[in-house]
Amino acid sequence: MALTFYTNPLSRGRIARWMLEEVGAPYETVVLGYDAAGMKAPDYLSINPMGKVPAIVHDGRVVTEGAAICAYLADAFPAANLAPPMADRADYYRWLFFAAGPVEQAVTNKSLGFTPNEDQGRLAGYGSYDRTVDTLEKALAGRTFVAGDRFSAADVYVGAQVGWGLQFGTLPQREAFTAYWAGLETREAYKRAATIDDALIAEAAA
Repeated sequence: MALTFYTNPLSRGRIARWMLEEVGAPYETVVLGYDAAGMKAPDYLSINPMGKVPAIVHDGRVVTEGAAICAYLADAFPAANLAPPMADRADYYRWLFFAAGPVEQAVTNKSLGFTPNEDQGRLAGYGSYDRTVDTLEKALAGRTFVAGDRFSAADVYVGAQVGWGLQFGTLPQREAFTAYWAGLETREAYKRAATIDDALIAEAAA
């Protein structure tokens, strides 16, 4: 089955790249720029009308959004063993989509300088940045993996959020975060993905 990956190395596409490397299936990469000839071109907008990356097309089926791509690939390639059995997926779904929802929203709003007041926090899915970060910390404290006793697609997405947050200061340097990320950044699939994307960045800058 054909698998095509649309991305930019300076984007959330790095999360999907990591997941693809964990899956181990062959895929074609299409690198798009942030312009009318890239993500805003008609051909790509027919795949993702949002004009954003990442996106994958797997045997004619389109999947967008980083967390959805992680979950889809785990199910599409079960031999990679990146999703728990159905009876054990409560934490897997919970923290995968907690990172894609509240964490992503809280970090983005804080980076943009928006802090909701108490009334606004009732409307916001994440409530407040501090509460979201504290909840994530409790989920990761003393754990090697976020969902059960083995690595899963949830660790790709949650781990990418934590690693990015520690690197760029959008998450505080707490022991639960640094210890969790230290256990993930040495994975061979992560290192392969980072090497590929970093080479693309260097090539574009040359």
